[in-house]
Amino acid sequence: MNVSLNEIGENEIAYTDKDMMKLVLRNLISNAIKFTEANGEINIQSEQVKDFLQITVADNGKGISKSEQGKLFDIRENLSTDGTAEEKGTDLGLGLCKDCVDKNHGRIWVESELGKGSKFHFTVPLIQLVN
Repeated sequence: MNVSLNEIGENEIAYTDKDMMKLVLRNLISNAIKFTEANGEINIQSEQVKDFLQITVADNGKGISKSEQGKLFDIRENLSTDGTAEEKGTDLGLGLCKDCVDKNHGRIWVESELGKGSKFHFTVPLIQLVN
């Protein structure tokens, strides 16, 4: 599996709870690995979008149907899906991710197509540095 990461610029400092953001990143990266074949690709990118830092975890894995995409971040839904190696999940991860991102004044969303992979995006507010 090929994983690539672009660097976050020096002046891009986000105002977040570090432990919550670790949970979000760990979950999104783990899911990308879980749903991508061994020879697949995962890309992690960051970019400034207005006053926010946007992080994207993209893969070329199984993808997610449109009908399931609307339920992904709802902790009350039961959408546990086996991974490419039949890994089991708890079905709590993306709901917790949404909760963490919301509490840090950001938002989280997905773009996905079955058989072509997924892009999970989330934003967090940037701190404006004064020179």
